Amino acid sequence: MLEGLLLGIQTAFSIQNLLMVVGGCLIGTFIGMLPGLGPMSIIAIMIPVAISMGDPSAALILLAGVYYGAIFGGSTSSILLNAPGVAGTVASSFDGYPMAKKGQAGKALTVAAIASFCGGSIGALLLMIFAPALSSVALLFHSSEYFALMVVGLSAIAAFAGAGQVTKALMMTILGLILATVGEGALFNMPRFTMGLMDLQSGFGFITLAMAMFALPEALFLVLKPRSSNSAEAGEIKDLRISRQEAKAIAPVIGRQSIQGFFIGVLPGAGATIASFLGYAVERNIATKKEQDEFGNGSIKGLAAPETANNAACTGSFVPLLTLGIPGSGTTAILLGALIALNVTPGPRLMIDDPQIFWAVIISMYIGNLILLVLNLPLIPYIAKVLQIPRNYLIPFILFFTLMGAYIGQNNATELLMLVGFGICATAFKFANYPLAPLLIGFILGGMLEDNFSRSMQLYDGVAFMWERPMTLGLLLIAVGLVILPSYRAHRASRLSAKQ
Repeated sequence: MLEGLLLGIQTAFSIQNLLMVVGGCLIGTFIGMLPGLGPMSIIAIMIPVAISMGDPSAALILLAGVYYGAIFGGSTSSILLNAPGVAGTVASSFDGYPMAKKGQAGKALTVAAIASFCGGSIGALLLMIFAPALSSVALLFHSSEYFALMVVGLSAIAAFAGAGQVTKALMMTILGLILATVGEGALFNMPRFTMGLMDLQSGFGFITLAMAMFALPEALFLVLKPRSSNSAEAGEIKDLRISRQEAKAIAPVIGRQSIQGFFIGVLPGAGATIASFLGYAVERNIATKKEQDEFGNGSIKGLAAPETANNAACTGSFVPLLTLGIPGSGTTAILLGALIALNVTPGPRLMIDDPQIFWAVIISMYIGNLILLVLNLPLIPYIAKVLQIPRNYLIPFILFFTLMGAYIGQNNATELLMLVGFGICATAFKFANYPLAPLLIGFILGGMLEDNFSRSMQLYDGVAFMWERPMTLGLLLIAVGLVILPSYRAHRASRLSAKQ
């Protein structure tokens, strides 16, 4: 290990590879800030550039830098515009955007930058220590365990609902699951619920739905309620620094979510999205009653948790990719294709046959996270000035990025019609005080839930896998606990208030 580490340091600190890290981080951060593009699109575009280099280490360092750079920068559009273009930064908008509306945009971006840096750095350290051992743990997870993991993710909906809104959140989650069933199913390659429309055969696009749920209603609200949304305070940029007390508050959150996010990222198929949602849910559930009320209204912990978890998970996703040759997400699947194109075979022998590639990527992650922090922190006052744009100019700005993001995602004009339809529905839900986050969670996890459930049913001839596999049963019991715990706490609080 020490030999490989020294070889990795030597490879990563070459002039060419340092330039690759800086270039990858810059491109990734810029792409992450633009809602609609995302790391998958830009990595796919850059594969020919990477292959033309000829050096597998430099190519993978560049593509990896784009990947975690996009996750790092994706929080910017979520916080400032409530327009999460990357699935892993959806949860960041729940408290980041309310902070920006309160005039704390600078502080929110600072917290996001620090949490992202810590999550990515601790994740890289854990990757270096545990990569060989975790490759065998990842092999223990089969379809039934992934199904149970998705159920755990869905059972955390109570964390995204306000007081007395669990039923509404549940209804929105079911609606999200219903939307996820449109298109080709997991069991049969036949289109369903498409109403005869060819454009729906591949289902609804995530970018379209994310833009419609968050960005478009925000633009419509600026039109419908100009006075309430055009407060002078929202445009002010102040409190760029976090206080010592706030740093103490988020330190344990960052520690917990770095570890939890990394281990979720290790599981193929889980990734940054589930890590960020579960990170947010866990921190809200273990918070005190007073702190719980702040979640969703500009909680500093509510922003730090998903930002740490998604960056740690992004690093963790390289464990199955490099040690097993199994892509953990769509982005790592594209990275796997790039490795194969470069005549590098990822798997258990990569550490033995090509140690310079394996260790150089890990070392470059440390360098990359440091570069991202140095790049982003000085730019925060300038990035936050987006909020000083007058509201009548900001509305077309949001609409342009929303429409562009939806169109680029599928390269199909029909997506724009879907975007407008979903946006109007989302605005109506917002007026009726229905939480929109559970719908998106249900949609994101719905496809993976169905695929893994179908495979498990085929392998075990029914639902017997739920109790025959101990790990699956354990995860399902955790899911039940996540559903019961908030109800129990609410019941106990009402009993205490009745006694008083």
